[in-house]
Amino acid sequence: MSTTTLAPRALVHRTVGSVLQGRDRLRRFLDQRPARGERGLSQSTEQALLVAGAVTVGGLIAAAVIAFVTAKLAEKGL
Repeated sequence: MSTTTLAPRALVHRTVGSVLQGRDRLRRFLDQRPARGERGLSQSTEQALLVAGAVTVGGLIAAAVIAFVTAKLAEKGL
C-alpha cells in the first residue's frame, strides 16, 4: 500500500476512535448520575387529583344537606 492511501485510512481510524471514546465517556458520565425516582405521579398531577376529589366530596355533602333540609321543610309544610 502506498502512503497516500494510508493517510485517509488513518484519519478515518482516528475519527472513529475519537467517536467511540466520546461515547464511552458519555456512558460513564451517565452511569455516575444518581437515578431519579420515577415512581408515582408528578406533584402537580397529584395535587390536581386531590383538589378534584375534595370538590367532589364537598359537592356530595352539600347535595345531601340540601336534600335533607328540603325533605324536613316539606314535612313541616314550609
